[in-house]
Amino acid sequence: LKKIWNSEVGPKTTHFWGPIANWGFVAAGLADLSKPPELMSGNMTCAMCIYSALFMRFSMAIKPKNYLLFGCHAANETVQLYHLSR
Repeated sequence: LKKIWNSEVGPKTTHFWGPIANWGFVAAGLADLSKPPELMSGNMTCAMCIYSALFMRFSMAIKPKNYLLFGCHAANETVQLYHLSR
């Protein structure tokens, strides 16, 4: 646990807390699954898709690579693309 605590992407860094906060986007997208598609904003859904795609790329471009950030944005991209398909 000490190794994780003191790592470059551990809980003492923004490399950890940023992705944790971004899981809120995924939770919100999952909560919207029960809403009718007519109530969903197509523009905002597209914006969220672009945002998540850009940050998936960013998470792999930075050093150290941030797999937690990549995972939360990959999950958000999946949810948002599903919303677009509805």
